[in-house]
Amino acid sequence: MKKTPKERKLQITRRSALAGIGAVAGAGAAASAAPGFVRYAQAASSEPIRLGMQLHRTGIGASYGRWYDRVTTAAAKLINEDGGINGRPLEIVIEDDGTDPKRGAEVVEKFATQHKVDATFGTLFSHVVIGSSPRAGELKMPYIVVSEGHHVASGRLNRYVLQPGITDVKSQVSSMAPWVASNLGKKVTMIYPDFAFGHDHRDYFSAAIAAQGGEVLELIPIPPTESSFTRYFPRIPSATDVLYHVMVGPGVLTFVKELGQHFGSNRPEIFGFIDSLEAVDLATPQLEFLEGTHFWEGNPRYAQANQSAHDKFYRESVGVDDNGASVNDAKDVSTYSHMFGCWETLFVIKQAMELSGYGDGSAADKQAFIEAMESLESFDEGRDHPQGAKIFNGKIHQAFGHQNISRVENGRLNVVHRTSIEDGMYEPEADYTQMSF
Repeated sequence: MKKTPKERKLQITRRSALAGIGAVAGAGAAASAAPGFVRYAQAASSEPIRLGMQLHRTGIGASYGRWYDRVTTAAAKLINEDGGINGRPLEIVIEDDGTDPKRGAEVVEKFATQHKVDATFGTLFSHVVIGSSPRAGELKMPYIVVSEGHHVASGRLNRYVLQPGITDVKSQVSSMAPWVASNLGKKVTMIYPDFAFGHDHRDYFSAAIAAQGGEVLELIPIPPTESSFTRYFPRIPSATDVLYHVMVGPGVLTFVKELGQHFGSNRPEIFGFIDSLEAVDLATPQLEFLEGTHFWEGNPRYAQANQSAHDKFYRESVGVDDNGASVNDAKDVSTYSHMFGCWETLFVIKQAMELSGYGDGSAADKQAFIEAMESLESFDEGRDHPQGAKIFNGKIHQAFGHQNISRVENGRLNVVHRTSIEDGMYEPEADYTQMSF
């Protein structure tokens, strides 16, 4: 029977695999692959591996984009200092998508047809991920996102889209709902952005709190481009035990300030996702009312008393101080809770490309790269994964990890609870490995 190009490529690489087995794991990688997955030999080429970074440089995601860029630059520098990927230098090509779904799809096409990149990564905002992913699938372009929406794990997208470096909303809220119900209250009002990311919070936290015997009294969706919020607050029922808030975009500081003005000292318990304060200095006037409130953090902004050596190294590498701000400007506060995902994702890309013996960027190369990433099962905490250990489910292309609940105390965030990985795991809803390329 005549072999396909992919089968011929795998036959050739298998013959030479013995020379390359064991040489693919980078320093501190500590990843495991599914039993039986073949490690292919290293590609012989001095041409760079080119990754297209779809960056929210402008639009409502600009504060994230600024720090995603800095983290990516630092991680790429470290990878190149360690010898690159398969002995080839890593090159990052950046295009601004304006945090816009239509423009995002155009950027993906530009990466494929003009820049000829090997893979695309870095997209955060869920509506941009959803708007860009179909084009990535049509172009057969690996699209590795650093988002949080449940859209990847749900099976809604395609085989070319993966999220190995950051957890999703369903996992996050499922792991924290028991703590919220036990420590803050069970009657909840939710305020969230009215697009896919916010809808995930609405749907999955509502289900998670109900599983704890609680209920959501009111759902208050707000346009993510809103600039004033006072007109929404009268909708908060007086019986509310816990106000759950997650907002995004340039209006987050106004949102938090107006929330404080509305409640004054007579407020319910408040549980927020740090998205509502990402890139915002907690010492900003009128944020004093947040004292004693709680936040979810993917990665704690403030260096904790039990800070790991890996977090310390990561902070120094990306230029962030112990308060989560730029070492060059204390007012330039990072998006620390999310941006680690770029760092960790780049190291996963490196692992999967070395595992697959990624070569000249052919269709077979890209497919083997995706299959290699699907075979990964876990990542140990370390230099490459400073946020913590993770479990990766290749069937749903999604990572699971630890979450942090932090309390505002004396103007800083102190972690009071860290979930286990198992707390946020759920039954897979799809299997991308059964989808065709």
